[in-house]
Amino acid sequence: MPRPKVNLLSVDLIADAAIELADSGERFGVNALARRLGVTPSSLYNHVDGRAAIIELMRERLGSRYFPERVTGEWDHVVRVIVGNLRTLYADHPLIVPLLVGKTITAPVVIDNYDRLATALAEAGFPDEEVLAIVAIVDAFAIGFGFDVASPDEIWRPETPTRTLGRLVAEAERGRERSDRAFEIGLEMLIDSLRRQLERTQAG
Repeated sequence: MPRPKVNLLSVDLIADAAIELADSGERFGVNALARRLGVTPSSLYNHVDGRAAIIELMRERLGSRYFPERVTGEWDHVVRVIVGNLRTLYADHPLIVPLLVGKTITAPVVIDNYDRLATALAEAGFPDEEVLAIVAIVDAFAIGFGFDVASPDEIWRPETPTRTLGRLVAEAERGRERSDRAFEIGLEMLIDSLRRQLERTQAG
């Protein structure tokens, strides 16, 4: 008789299985996760307190993978590193994003990451009332460009005459090269915009 798996369960094993389940596109839930692990739902509840707790385990697990270093330095460097790491996370796990954004963030690794961003911005001189808005903008920027990585090689296909778009599409890079190029341009625009905003604040 096979040895029961329940004794082998751990929060890391549950988190990894939950990430795999979400990435697969199958319906996400406690019962589905229990089936994937070969255990009963009650066995899962011995380790986690329901669906919301599982999502936070996933967030913490992903955070430990995608934020391996405690980033420090000038605010613009912190923004670059964090938005890059977030973009990679969202690009690698696009089907998990709806689960993550639908749940309040409590995972310590991820909270620490956002705290470092907020601290770098506040210490640089951005007003407190703007810092959270900038953090949200950075996150939304990363989500958008994370999804952009999954775009088809041919995003635009004009089937009627165009003045400019058709020519640009014919000459443009495609696939990951196009997405990376757009991300770099967008990130520079974001940093430049934040820098001008900070200058206006300091000129006050």
